[in-house]
Amino acid sequence: MNKQEMIDGTVEFAKNFLKKAESSHDWWHTFRVWKMAERIAKEEQADWFIISMASLLHDVADYKLNDGSDEKGLKFVKNYLMDLKISQEELVHIIKIIEGISFRKTFNENKVLTLEGQVVQDADRLDALGAIGIARTFACGGANGQKIYDSEEKIGNYKNSEEYQKNKNSSLVHFYEKILLLKNLMNTKEGKKIAKHRHQFIEDYLKEFILEWRGKN
Repeated sequence: MNKQEMIDGTVEFAKNFLKKAESSHDWWHTFRVWKMAERIAKEEQADWFIISMASLLHDVADYKLNDGSDEKGLKFVKNYLMDLKISQEELVHIIKIIEGISFRKTFNENKVLTLEGQVVQDADRLDALGAIGIARTFACGGANGQKIYDSEEKIGNYKNSEEYQKNKNSSLVHFYEKILLLKNLMNTKEGKKIAKHRHQFIEDYLKEFILEWRGKN
């Protein structure tokens, strides 16, 4: 099996697995991350195979889809990659990317990512920004039973990923706790450029939201 065949097979594998995911982390999120990662990879001259595989599998390993366990998700993906018989070096590289790109992991440690890891992380974070990012934030909040907004709540100051993971603040406050921080966390030149535009779109949206919430617009 050549590398293109491995990617094609992984597309179908991810599509099938992510059927059970809620809409903010479904196949179409993975598809957008994959295509954005390819776009950034061309600018950065990064390894297209590693980027494609890590992008396609990054949410297959997500704890939310594996009974709340990071370990179970990573083991599942490792077994899949071993069945493909890719090289040990490639397998380790892909797993390290998947382990290191999550925003919540930055509370405990800031993993040093390879160029390929930086590309996939930027692509994943870009899908949390802009018009799609707004839609995903509210879709995820709704799926988790969170309010749209509560004007009396405070922005969380989380000490670790466990605290961040357990928070039940409203979807709107999530923009201030995570989404608006992403622009300054981008790695690549292309990622930073795209993030700037999408970040501004969210800033404008939030201003309008608060005005409407207060009955002033």
